[in-house]
Amino acid sequence: MMKAEEIMTKEVVTIRGSATVAEAVKLMKDKGLRALIVEPRTQDDPYGMVTETDIIYKVAAYGKDPKQMRVYEIMTKPCIVVNPELGVEYVARLFANTRIRRAPVIKGGLLGIISISDILNKSDFVEKPTDMFLEDRIEAARDDARAICAEKGDTSRECAAAWDVVEELQAESSRQRSQKKLSSFQAYCEENPGAEECRIYED
Repeated sequence: MMKAEEIMTKEVVTIRGSATVAEAVKLMKDKGLRALIVEPRTQDDPYGMVTETDIIYKVAAYGKDPKQMRVYEIMTKPCIVVNPELGVEYVARLFANTRIRRAPVIKGGLLGIISISDILNKSDFVEKPTDMFLEDRIEAARDDARAICAEKGDTSRECAAAWDVVEELQAESSRQRSQKKLSSFQAYCEENPGAEECRIYED
């Protein structure tokens, strides 16, 4: 499975939270971007993000003056972030669960940004689809949920949705176990298919 760092865009454009929305719009137009990463104010401050949707929905839609409004008034902060070593499939699931389209890639600092376009155009999910074991999917979903809840808060809608995914996978796991109750001998043969006694075993 490809990792986020392999398909992310490394050339990231940032903006200060104190900049005006008009400055953000100009920067987006000049660079041909749909979103900007908002710089942290201090070393411990989280990154933020301002998107074209934020500008249209929160400024243009209400007739507000973009030369007077500041980026920090409309940005999302803290925003969901991605570890560079996270598998692309996990990134795609994170995006699906939280309904976001892009996220900064951070490990010790800002390394890049990854978007749904990066996943579509640069990853190998078409050529090499990954069929994960259910228990692996449950563990990955738990990791996603913990990360989302840490960023968005334990009572947020995104946090609840992430744990819903975990519960759905756990329910599917229970269903599969109930449908496939193996005897101890069957279980032994599944783990040791080459055993002599298993060669004559018929279901």
